[in-house]
Amino acid sequence: MVIGVTGGIGSGKSTITRELAHRGYAVYDCDREAKRIIAENKNVQAQIIALLGADSFFSNGIYNTSYVAGCVFANMELRSRLNAIIHPAVFRDIQDRLNNYNQGNELFFIESAILFEAGLDRLCERIIIVEAPENTRVQRVIDRDYNGDASLRNINKVRARIRSQHTTPSCSNPIFVNNDGKMSIIKLADVILHSLR
Repeated sequence: MVIGVTGGIGSGKSTITRELAHRGYAVYDCDREAKRIIAENKNVQAQIIALLGADSFFSNGIYNTSYVAGCVFANMELRSRLNAIIHPAVFRDIQDRLNNYNQGNELFFIESAILFEAGLDRLCERIIIVEAPENTRVQRVIDRDYNGDASLRNINKVRARIRSQHTTPSCSNPIFVNNDGKMSIIKLADVILHSLR
């Protein structure tokens, strides 16, 4: 069974899928795998360079994430065109992984903040939506990305990132998980696995 795991920044979806992976379940982390695809796939690299220029990669071939982010941050059209390069490549990579995965009754988790935008929900039989209060999400991102520096400037940056994310579209029979910190990740993983049985 293929299960999508999604949720906004700071919701804690990655922490949950790490626990599931620790238990031996197959987890496809779209962020990590997209970085691998960009690093390895010459066709994807060529398309990114054609879109954003040679500065998209350093002279040693490493992806210039800060340059690319600067190009697409305020330009929705460029961002959409970049996504139109990366999302299909990730989709195909997941399909290849699933084709080589002996599923049976095993669970295969796909973790992505943009599960619906990338069309990855089409591969999933069930969807888990991880939620948390906004203040909790802000604090988690401050701790993770800003070394705990909860200055007003950083808080406003995080809130802007939260608001820039699309709301999750409705889907049939989703499993909502409240990751507000009151229940341990171990217990949350137990709840998820129980709900999938």
